[in-house]
Amino acid sequence: MSAPSGRNLHGSTTTILSALMIIIGAGLVVRTLSLGGGLFAIGVIMGVLFIAAGCGRLWVASRGPK
Repeated sequence: MSAPSGRNLHGSTTTILSALMIIIGAGLVVRTLSLGGGLFAIGVIMGVLFIAAGCGRLWVASRGPK
């Protein structure tokens, strides 16, 4: 069994970390709203930004060179 190439490792790591960012963002939104925060609470704003960053990373990675 050979070690993964650098490009494959980079792509896999990007996908995993992007998915983790989306999960953390969703968790922030859910926790903030469950504790009575409004739509403009800092937890909701940070959660939405985490989700947007994770989705953006996935989108850019999918459009990169194959």
